[in-house]
Amino acid sequence: MPFNPSPREFPTVQEHRGKFVVLSPFDNDADVPELFRVGHATPEAQALWEFLPAGPFTAEDDLRAWTKTWQATPATLPFTVRLVETGARVGMISIMRIEPRHGVAELGCIWYTPAVQRTPVNTESNFLLLRHLFDDLGYRRVEWKCNAQNTRSRTAALRLGFTFEGIFRQHLIVKGLNRDTAWFSMLDSEWPTRRANLERWLYTPDSPPLSALNGVS
Repeated sequence: MPFNPSPREFPTVQEHRGKFVVLSPFDNDADVPELFRVGHATPEAQALWEFLPAGPFTAEDDLRAWTKTWQATPATLPFTVRLVETGARVGMISIMRIEPRHGVAELGCIWYTPAVQRTPVNTESNFLLLRHLFDDLGYRRVEWKCNAQNTRSRTAALRLGFTFEGIFRQHLIVKGLNRDTAWFSMLDSEWPTRRANLERWLYTPDSPPLSALNGVS
């Protein structure tokens, strides 16, 4: 299949604004205090860290040390997720493993406070970054990876329109435990249909479920 072999640009450090969320380049000093509170306020919130590479944290400074390291990770661009309506910080999402030479990147290290679960927050956050990578920068492939036991993340990937590619067995050791990794991808050839489905679900009243639009049974 013919394609443009030229290297793509590295994703820009910029704000991405939607109808429901604003993705702001992560600011360690400004964002950590509120993110620590909302990410640790309840046992339900702390449980969200189970499949992430670190956390939950016992103190704000521990989260700050980890996010500082994450910011400095090569080929990683983290964002704070804020609500348009209130400005409240409700989570994080990152573009990571960015390979401009190949036009490939991954969306990951994603978490949100329980208060915004089952709302448009996650869908629009991913949509804004997918749109930037595919439409603005011409990337060829965007990946999604998660612990194979993380059924919520696997379900989210399929609902958003990613395609399951398989399990990498004994891929990583995370928090002292084996991790088999489930791999998903979305290609530039698939993006126009996925974009239309995402836009319909996010911005059109009485849309069918996104999983139905993307053919997930």
